[in-house]
Amino acid sequence: MESKLKHPDYNSPAELKEVLDINGFSMQKKFGQNFLINEDARKKLIDALDINETSTVWEVGPGLGAMTNEILERGADLSVFEIDRGFASLITQFFQDYSDKGKFHLIEGDVLKTWKKEASDKKLPDRFFGNLPYNIGATLIADIIENNVRFDKCVVTVQKEVAVRMSAKPGSEDYSSLSVLCQWAYDVKPLMDLGGGNFWPRPNVDSRSVLLTKKDNFPECKNPQLFVKMQRALFSSRRKTVRNNLSNFLKNNDKALAYLDKVGIDHMKRAEVLTISELLKLSDVIDEGEK
Repeated sequence: MESKLKHPDYNSPAELKEVLDINGFSMQKKFGQNFLINEDARKKLIDALDINETSTVWEVGPGLGAMTNEILERGADLSVFEIDRGFASLITQFFQDYSDKGKFHLIEGDVLKTWKKEASDKKLPDRFFGNLPYNIGATLIADIIENNVRFDKCVVTVQKEVAVRMSAKPGSEDYSSLSVLCQWAYDVKPLMDLGGGNFWPRPNVDSRSVLLTKKDNFPECKNPQLFVKMQRALFSSRRKTVRNNLSNFLKNNDKALAYLDKVGIDHMKRAEVLTISELLKLSDVIDEGEK
């Protein structure tokens, strides 16, 4: 096999299939692999990412490189996370020229296990991009925010119901721990809905692309780690009241009541009606009281 391969026409399912067949690869359902074959959508997503020759980008799940190609053509320095060894081998060859220029870097393995090391070993990039596999999308986004990592801009495509949760407001049935985390760290803006026909193979669910822009006035709290754990605990049993969930979290009912009173939160409310501001105040009061 030549050291450099020409990448396929990313708008052609037939060409994509041919590349897989020639190399003896199959799509791995467990990795949630679907390629975005709509060229206009790909360009709009990268437009939203707002990159140029000085940008540094992480891309999760490049597959055969449809979005990778778009990012590299705009001059960015790109690191990709790919779990599938077959795809990793192919895109290394597709983008050998960029690799030779030091613009393309491959991190093999499960991104949930590799991203922290990559973040600690190198300077964080200013952009994050991914057509995220449905089975890890929400987990990865939450994991990054919970570890106090924020990129200047992220463009992610996820299962539509995950995207709805990311931008849900207090009082709505979709408001969740993920809503709180995303909106604590970022301004969240839906970009476009992508039906199954935009992908090959065609997924059974609709997708939505979302733009996350780092908040200038990031709402600080005294103990971010406590805030993350506390808000997750408050949403852990959605049918239970704030008092019940907080009592379980603190292992102390009296303290839970006292802290809620201090912030002025009704004990009988449920977490899904609390604003991020109220949750941050509650976290600060608990942090002060537990010292």
